[in-house]
Amino acid sequence: QVHIVESGGGLVQPGGSLTLSCVASGFTFSSRVMSWFRQPPGKGREVVAIMSNTGETSYAESVKGRFTISRDNAKNTVYLQMNSLKPEDTAMYFCSALPPGDRYWGQGTQVTVSS
Repeated sequence: QVHIVESGGGLVQPGGSLTLSCVASGFTFSSRVMSWFRQPPGKGREVVAIMSNTGETSYAESVKGRFTISRDNAKNTVYLQMNSLKPEDTAMYFCSALPPGDRYWGQGTQVTVSS
């Protein structure tokens, strides 16, 4: 059974930092492209960051230079380090394994940036 569990969300002040974690099981994590998406209140889900199985990364323009995606294959874990957070970053953040292969989603973790 595939499980993807995000954690690390919470309330932070503008300019603050937060690190999200995503622990996956039930598939070969090391071979998969992993990603972070987010869904702001009342809006659609958008890609935030992607990391391939070979370490290649890409980021949404809105987070480039502030967010960093990384992975630890030994722990089946992908991280999203978020710095210089803005209120616009407030969203439910989801971890996802992307194609090739079946797409899997976690339940999400809430990030709220507010003073």
